[in-house]
Amino acid sequence: MSEKQEENSVPFYPDHVTVEAKVALGFGILVVLIGVLGLFFPVGLGTPADPMDTPIHVKPEWYFLFLYQLLRFIPKTIGATAPVIAILLLAVWPFLDSKPDSTKITSRIRLCFSAAVILIIIALTIWGEVS
Repeated sequence: MSEKQEENSVPFYPDHVTVEAKVALGFGILVVLIGVLGLFFPVGLGTPADPMDTPIHVKPEWYFLFLYQLLRFIPKTIGATAPVIAILLLAVWPFLDSKPDSTKITSRIRLCFSAAVILIIIALTIWGEVS
């Protein structure tokens, strides 16, 4: 290194080490302070959950709403296993159908089928949100 670079540099030890030690000490004090405040002012957990009483307002997140809505129309065992079987079928499909398409009608059929499935998922999601 040249003398000019040595003048502009900051040594790792002790400068950087002391700064990191001060930051770690500050975080440690903050964690202990939060722990002591939690010890003297606990936040209560509220009433215990009752597994036999589900509130009416409970809904899943938006990405599960179509499955939630689907369970209203089909039996629960089919509704629980059908999405898993569909995902497994999608994962295995490229190995089952490896021949190239000979006509454009097969790609149109796939496009229409995919669009219909996406529209059904969107409709069930919206229906699940407003119901």
